[in-house]
This record gives sequence, structure tokens and C-alpha cells, in this order.
Amino acid sequence: MQRMGMVIGLRPDKVEVYKRLHAAVWPEILDKISDCNITNYSIYLKQPENLLFGYWEYRGTDFSADAAKMAADPRTQEWWAVCMPCQDPLATRKDGEWWSMMEEVFHHD
Repeated sequence: MQRMGMVIGLRPDKVEVYKRLHAAVWPEILDKISDCNITNYSIYLKQPENLLFGYWEYRGTDFSADAAKMAADPRTQEWWAVCMPCQDPLATRKDGEWWSMMEEVFHHD
């Protein structure tokens, strides 16, 4: 199992929209997340900075393949088309990233 953390900005005028979307995530999206070996997925909001922190646990063996499978899913693409206009990616993100992946520096069970 691999723990993964990521961060992205949230547009101030989209905070309530984003919260409403995530209060009722489409069932097909939840199914696809599980199908791609992602569990224990949470998103946190830090205000007033409007930073989103996402965390999940990856239980598969090939994250790149599972991420590609998720990205190829038409319903996931629709979900992202609704969510992405709410988000404000960090200027320091790596090439190819939307959410900026974070390094785990501490963990305790």
C-alpha cells in the first residue's frame, strides 16, 4: 500500500460549488476510484487560503496504469470537466501535474 498526498488551490468564488459537488459525488466516480485501487480517499479544505489537500491509499501494483485507466473513463472526464474550473493549480507544480503531489515526511500507525 502506498499513501499519497497532493495539494491544489481552490478559486475563492467556487468554494461553495466545490463543497456541493463533493457532498454528492456521482456514484460512477466513486466506483471508478475503487476500481483503480484507490481507497481511504479524503479531501480537506484550508481557508482562508483556499488550499485543498487530498490524501488516498493506493493498493494496486501499477499506479501509472490505474491512473491512465481512470483518465480514459468518459464519466471521469465529465466529472473533471465540472471540478477543474473550481481548482487553481499551484504555479510550482511539476510538468504534467494538475494537483501537486507531495512528499511524505512522517507517518505513524
